[in-house]
Amino acid sequence: MKRLLLSAAMIAATFSSFGQLKLPSLSPTTKLTQEFSTSSIEINYSRPSMRGRKIFGDVVPFDKVWRTGANGPTKIKFGEDVDVNGTKVKAGEYVLYAIPGKEEWEVIINTGVGERGPEGFSREYDVVRFKVKTGHTDGMVQTFTMELTDITYNSCKLEIEWEHTKIQIPIKTHNEDNIESNIDKTLNHPSLPYFQVANYYYETNQKTEVALMYVNKALDQDPKAFYEWLLKARIEKRLHHNDKAIEAANKSIETAKGTTFEDEYIHNGNKIIDEIKKGTNLATDKKTY
Repeated sequence: MKRLLLSAAMIAATFSSFGQLKLPSLSPTTKLTQEFSTSSIEINYSRPSMRGRKIFGDVVPFDKVWRTGANGPTKIKFGEDVDVNGTKVKAGEYVLYAIPGKEEWEVIINTGVGERGPEGFSREYDVVRFKVKTGHTDGMVQTFTMELTDITYNSCKLEIEWEHTKIQIPIKTHNEDNIESNIDKTLNHPSLPYFQVANYYYETNQKTEVALMYVNKALDQDPKAFYEWLLKARIEKRLHHNDKAIEAANKSIETAKGTTFEDEYIHNGNKIIDEIKKGTNLATDKKTY
């Protein structure tokens, strides 16, 4: 009886270990989450690899609906309303399909998030369909890859690469009015984000006088904030207040000494001073969004 019980226990332990068995996937899933604008973009997809195979025109046929990945359908979630290749797409979760071709792809954003892939694909759930030209990667991309690049305050690109093929999908928001409204509401809050607002106006090259007012308020709260002094120097320079810009740059250098950012802020502060003395403009004075 004891032997029977021991054997049963060993068998149970064996099946239990099989139940917990984790084998490597040939097309592992991944989740890309990128802060964008005032929310985020999330992409869930599987990443197959070439493994010596020819991909487009063979593993992935031309002119057929593809799940843009492997295993289950690729899903993309927008945290706010966006324009995808010029067409408005409401905030929410979607499926990203594609129809690859030799010279261009047809990209499809579809609401059928409960479907398993092309076999459950239905055009009636399409939100957006558009075509983009194919490009070539610098080298061979062995593993299917998606990434969000060229990110600004209100635009980015979704790049899809595999084998030697690359496509780019432009994404944009029109959120200036919402941002202004949120700024007005937040500035009436006890915890005032003066520096963040000043930096936003500086980086988007708008309301420079307002940016100066807010960075001055931020410095009133924390006069030892070296990064705020550097922003003030940049804003003063943009307004052609050169003496004040040099004064703020020197203050940034002085207050950064002894911190882990000392070298960076000495370099950036001296760069502003040198450019003013040479009569040149900062590259960052160009509109960035």
